[in-house]
Amino acid sequence: MTAYDIVIRPVITERAMAGAADKKYVFEVAREAGKVEIKKAVEEIFGVKVAAVNTLTVPGKEKRMGAGRPGMTKTWKKAYVQLTPDSKTIEFFEGMV
Repeated sequence: MTAYDIVIRPVITERAMAGAADKKYVFEVAREAGKVEIKKAVEEIFGVKVAAVNTLTVPGKEKRMGAGRPGMTKTWKKAYVQLTPDSKTIEFFEGMV
């Protein structure tokens, strides 16, 4: 699995952007990826130093699909990545705040 298979996309929400000032970033990651793999992938992709990684699994919600038929959204994994104080920031998030 490559680094780009592990880090799927950044999570762009108001709460996630509030943490960007403290070098805390939020990503959607592969469900089977561990914290060490996520750390290595973020360091490889963005060229930064990662201090800590916290993960959680976001359960899927029940949604209506058409005329009252129940369906489910997908279950996905979220990773909170804290960079070291001496690390550079991730430029992707700069214009978002």
